[in-house]
Amino acid sequence: MQSYKKPAIGAPRGRGGVVLKDPMQTSTLVLVLLILTAVAYRAGRQRSLALVGGVKGAKHLHSLPGYYGMLTALWCAIPALLVLALWHSFDGRIVTDMVVASMPSDVQVLSEDELSLVLNDVRNLVAGAIPAELASAEVQAAAARYQQLESLSRLAAAGLTLSIALGLGAFVWWRISPALRARNKVEQIVKVGLIVCSTIAIFTTVGIVISVLFESLRFFQVVPVTEFLFGLQWSPQMAIRADQVGSSGAFGAVPLFTGTLLIAGLAMLVAVPVGLFAAIYLAEYAHRQVRAVVKPLLEVLAGIPTVVYGFFAALIVGPMLRQAGEAAGLAVSSESALAAGLVMGVMIIPFVSSLADDMLTAVPQSLRDGSYGLGATQSETIRRVVFPAALPGIVGGVLLAISRAIGETMIVVMAAGLGANLTANPLEAVTTVTTQIVTLLVGDQEFDSPKTLAAFALGLVLFLVTLSLNIIALHVVRKYREQYE
Repeated sequence: MQSYKKPAIGAPRGRGGVVLKDPMQTSTLVLVLLILTAVAYRAGRQRSLALVGGVKGAKHLHSLPGYYGMLTALWCAIPALLVLALWHSFDGRIVTDMVVASMPSDVQVLSEDELSLVLNDVRNLVAGAIPAELASAEVQAAAARYQQLESLSRLAAAGLTLSIALGLGAFVWWRISPALRARNKVEQIVKVGLIVCSTIAIFTTVGIVISVLFESLRFFQVVPVTEFLFGLQWSPQMAIRADQVGSSGAFGAVPLFTGTLLIAGLAMLVAVPVGLFAAIYLAEYAHRQVRAVVKPLLEVLAGIPTVVYGFFAALIVGPMLRQAGEAAGLAVSSESALAAGLVMGVMIIPFVSSLADDMLTAVPQSLRDGSYGLGATQSETIRRVVFPAALPGIVGGVLLAISRAIGETMIVVMAAGLGANLTANPLEAVTTVTTQIVTLLVGDQEFDSPKTLAAFALGLVLFLVTLSLNIIALHVVRKYREQYE
């Protein structure tokens, strides 16, 4: 079979790499389902009212009229959307198998890689990415068959989905009666939905952990755990041949851990005091009009892209620190941990201040009044009553900010550099765990190489650190919640 050029870069792709001629068909079908759902809601609500003689007779219904409409809408939408999702999960593979089965026998006996190239030519021809006159007769026949099956699949999906929506919607509409416990049924459906979402979140987390752990174990089969956790040199470059320089990389991650803690520590030295004092001022001292202006402006910092902070650190803060260091007789690197830490601290201020402000304002006013009644001043009340009562939430905000600092990448890449230097001097260039993960996984990588597998080991360490921070936060919250409840 003849091989052809790939489709143009940027062409819209469908399932399985196919550039669909009608990419809006699925979205149009979903839009029709949403319209039917809205119609079903209104029809169910109107039928419940009609059965009791209008709005005045709504008191004879078991549930509010909106619950009857919601029950009808849910039965109209949810089963149809589930069927549509399942259909699109399997139709691509089924269509491909049917196309292969209709091709000549000499094509069916090809190896998997060769057959994949043939199918790629078929899909490109269907998409119009290659001229039809350049394709062989077998490919043209397969493309026609593929297009026919795709169209048939879309029509079948639309017919089945709309039939289910209309059928179930009509069935529930017909079963509506004043005694129908619509509210209970709606709550049961919502409860099942919440359980499903929670289960998906749990399995997703478990899947991520298992995948990272599996690749990390492969890495530790090549590199000892002790060398990784306690090694003082990080040089993951692996040579292709054994006689090349650097054919055995060094995977001591201590410089990465040190750089991560150094930059995160500098960021927290900026973010925690400024964020807490800003929260205390806004919650306890600021006038209502001042608070209405200052708090949104402060939270705008959280919406600035990290790449903008990176540019700011690399182009302004870094050179400014270097010039100030030269004036003071200090050797400051153009890419330093101090520049990255300061800018990262500014970025994290909203995480601390916003959560701390919410926790401080949530403290009951009765605690403040009781403290004032005992003769305490406002500052004493804040220090001894309000702040301890809000401490669990504040600690949670601080730990969230620490996790944000540990996981930041762009600012470190642009302001602190990529050199894995084992140093506690904030004026020198360092790198972090997340930066090295990005560096190791950029480009075409071999997942049998220790260089690539090292990224998963670093990710496992980050996961364990984050888990430890969450455990500490839960312990603090539980301790002080028992004290103040």
